[in-house]
Amino acid sequence: MAHWSNETLGSCAFGAHETALPPENSWPGAVQPGHDADVFLPPPNPAHRLRYTLDPQDQRRLALHAALTAAGIPPMPEDRAAIDQISALPPAVNTVLQRWLHHAL
Repeated sequence: MAHWSNETLGSCAFGAHETALPPENSWPGAVQPGHDADVFLPPPNPAHRLRYTLDPQDQRRLALHAALTAAGIPPMPEDRAAIDQISALPPAVNTVLQRWLHHAL
């Protein structure tokens, strides 16, 4: 079995005079020296948010998923039918279940 060494790296596809990347000026929109490429995005504008609300049953389903995951019990795909049925129960029942899960932590 051959041992790895730095001397065998010279036989790679790219020699010392070749590079795997094209020259710096060939990249579209290449960052020029002195240009600060690390800039912050502007904060989101609440006026541009979508006007969409979830059905209360969907909200309870998502909250139950989050509560189970936070309790260390990530829901499995085969748990979906049971979670859908529990989410269809009245909101008070769902609140009690989430409270129990929260205290289980």
